[in-house]
Amino acid sequence: MALPSTRLDGKVAIITGGGRGLGKAMATSLAEAGAEVCLAARTEHQLRAAADEIRDISGKEALLVPTDIRDSAQCQALIDRTVAHFGRLDILMNNAGIGDRRGGGHRIWDWTDEDWRDTIDVNLSGTFYCSRAAAKVLTEQNQGGVIVNVASGTALRSSPQSFGYATAKGGVISFTKSLSGLLIGYGIRVNGIVPGFVSQAPARDEEDAQRRHERGQFITARRLGEAWELGPLAVYLCSDASSYMTGECFIIDGGGLAGGIAPTGYRPDAAEQGARA
Repeated sequence: MALPSTRLDGKVAIITGGGRGLGKAMATSLAEAGAEVCLAARTEHQLRAAADEIRDISGKEALLVPTDIRDSAQCQALIDRTVAHFGRLDILMNNAGIGDRRGGGHRIWDWTDEDWRDTIDVNLSGTFYCSRAAAKVLTEQNQGGVIVNVASGTALRSSPQSFGYATAKGGVISFTKSLSGLLIGYGIRVNGIVPGFVSQAPARDEEDAQRRHERGQFITARRLGEAWELGPLAVYLCSDASSYMTGECFIIDGGGLAGGIAPTGYRPDAAEQGARA
């Protein structure tokens, strides 16, 4: 029996953080599957460059809406602009995020209120603001819809070097599950993607490639993921192929969390040799 179609022809998708990295890769895959895409991010020149790539690969002209998702009014404007341009909305991918504003290695008492709010607002509040605005449109259209939230494997383990980011992404996972229950009566599905260590862009040079190779040795798959590898999963979750799935979060991390390896700081083969010694 064949799977339901993964084509997205006639669908309209918004991807936040769509100007680079994982967002750009997932937006490209959605466009290749037939969706009309709107890219949102704070950096306009990145949006333009991403739109050029998407056009070259898929033939689709992306709508660009510069947006700071920390501002709920801008999130509402993003949804309104997309609907005004395309006439409808079917898919929201909440992908935008940032690392800890304060950075790793700082003690909790060194964090200011502004450090905390910025990290939480970009990674969690923006997901809420965009989802709130999109859910209203989707319910009014009364034709179902899909919301996909991008979290992080960092949220599922102790992350002292990025505890604000991990906390926010943990909130995204919980929000995904709760929102799915709130919207199930409207035929709107809500799922999450939980990436592990994934390269946001090609290596800059040989030295960068070597660093990535070495870091990959701590992961079960013995390599870092590539941004394009999230694209097929995004298409699947946005299509009818996943019509019986909601409230779930899908881990794509090369087996890092399953193996319990990524955060510990030793290579799997070294651990095996130690056990045999």
